[in-house]
Amino acid sequence: MRETEGSIMNSLVILLFAGACLLGGYLLYGRYLVRKWGIDEQAETPATKYQDGEDYVPSSKFTVFAHQFSSIAGAGPVQGPILAAAFGWVPCLLWLLFGGIFFGAVQDFGALYASVKNDGKSIGMIIEKYIGKVGRRFFSLFCWLFTLLVIAAFTSMVASTFNGFTKAADGAVAQNFNGAAAASISMLFIVVAMAFGLVQKKFPKMSEVTKAGVAIVLLIAMFAVGMRVPLYLTAPQWNYVIMGYLFLASVMPMWLLMQPRDYLTTFMLLGMIVGAVFGLLVAHPEMKLNAFNGFVLVKADGSTSYLFPTLFVTIACGAVSGFHSLVSSGTSSKTVRNEKDMLFAGYGAMVVETLLGVCSLLVCGAVAVKGAVPADLTPFQIFSQGVAGFLESFGVPNTVANVFMTMCVSALALTSLDSVARIGRMSFQELFAMDDVKAENAPAWQKLFTNQYFATIVTLIPGYVLCLGGYSNVWALFGAANQMLAALVLIGIAVFLKATGRKSSVLYAPMAIMFLVTFTAIIFNVIGNVKAFASGNATFLVNGLQLIVATFLIGLGLIVAVTCVKKLLNTEVGSENRIAVDQKKTA
Repeated sequence: MRETEGSIMNSLVILLFAGACLLGGYLLYGRYLVRKWGIDEQAETPATKYQDGEDYVPSSKFTVFAHQFSSIAGAGPVQGPILAAAFGWVPCLLWLLFGGIFFGAVQDFGALYASVKNDGKSIGMIIEKYIGKVGRRFFSLFCWLFTLLVIAAFTSMVASTFNGFTKAADGAVAQNFNGAAAASISMLFIVVAMAFGLVQKKFPKMSEVTKAGVAIVLLIAMFAVGMRVPLYLTAPQWNYVIMGYLFLASVMPMWLLMQPRDYLTTFMLLGMIVGAVFGLLVAHPEMKLNAFNGFVLVKADGSTSYLFPTLFVTIACGAVSGFHSLVSSGTSSKTVRNEKDMLFAGYGAMVVETLLGVCSLLVCGAVAVKGAVPADLTPFQIFSQGVAGFLESFGVPNTVANVFMTMCVSALALTSLDSVARIGRMSFQELFAMDDVKAENAPAWQKLFTNQYFATIVTLIPGYVLCLGGYSNVWALFGAANQMLAALVLIGIAVFLKATGRKSSVLYAPMAIMFLVTFTAIIFNVIGNVKAFASGNATFLVNGLQLIVATFLIGLGLIVAVTCVKKLLNTEVGSENRIAVDQKKTA
């Protein structure tokens, strides 16, 4: 392994540089996209047009941002940069900034924009409109398989964090107060969020200042109660509890659970980011990670890891994540009250998530040992303990700081989980939906497969089975599938933009790069699992299921990619606009 050494960089310099780049990206590139694509502030949005009190709910600018940010800011921006730091902090920082500004934020905003302009349709239904029903079916199946990986990875993470017991090297079992207290607070979140949702429903004209004040008071109260009444359960028991919560989140109205929970969580997550940024500004620790460790890393077990494509799929959330597009088009687009709010909610939420990824990298750099990531700690522990250390330096008690950070890191994954459970359910329903058949005339099997309760159960069961193998065994495949989804979404958005006469060329380079990265990564995953079976070191629960899912992802990815690229090449600029004009003339 080759190391690049030299003068040690101060984290404050890196943070200020990253902040300036992200702010510039939002103000310059984000607004450039708005000018090129067009925003109509007088247009009736899907949330207003189809308001139903469940999925279509007109919401304030900050409420939409809160849902978008809390849903997309999962464990990825903490986990990814710390895992990828093995290659050095420079390539990680460059990919976070470049990917976040020109790939991720563009995809998130583009998916939100396309959905709002198409009656709040999901990205799968948009693909059907502009590419065809076959493309949509395969895309919906790809999305559904992807949601299984997200459910598996994040459920395992949350259950491990909430685990109320730890086992020492000698086998002795001790209670884990930090995890148990964080779990108790998180469960209180669910109950309080529903109460908060009912209050907002009763008083719809409540000002943003009043809502923010109530939210902060509730957070403090929940934190105080959770610290006094910790909830001690094992990780397997938490798996069941989380699955039960995901079922409720998938089928309950948006305004009753997910929206108020996301709103409350956003204040906590923003508080965590402010704490990390403030700590870095005040303490401005040295960046102790090596700047660059080479293009090929040799691990302790003798296996090799290549910078390409490993770095680009390990850092997904924070740079570019296909999952974000499912949130943008699946839930957020149905709550946008005015088109002018889309840039802040879509592009802005991604920029803030990228900042979180940079903070994670800097916190890791502050606790690095001999230029490397601490080998005896998980990424969550590194981030939690690092930021808790900053808070302690400001006079916050050690226990309070650690419980707060444990709760925040868990919330990152839990808020993504409830969104992906709902999106997975909707993707499964879309697989069997038939637009030309009325619901009352549909055959019994179709009614069953499009039933929201049945679709939720079918989605959660395989997600639970996959999570039993542990998140570390699913993460690589999740990252590759996540980025492939981003590439497919970018093609779909490009076809929409081209057909409607809008500038689509800004998406061509990102989509091509992500296809190259993801297909390479998934092929590596298949080869690795085949070798594991050949050597006799594989298990079906881990390697077997991954091999099956990876094979399906490659096949589906190729089918959707070829279908979409053909349509993109054959679509004339502004063709949809001309068809609409011809229809008006005929009428």
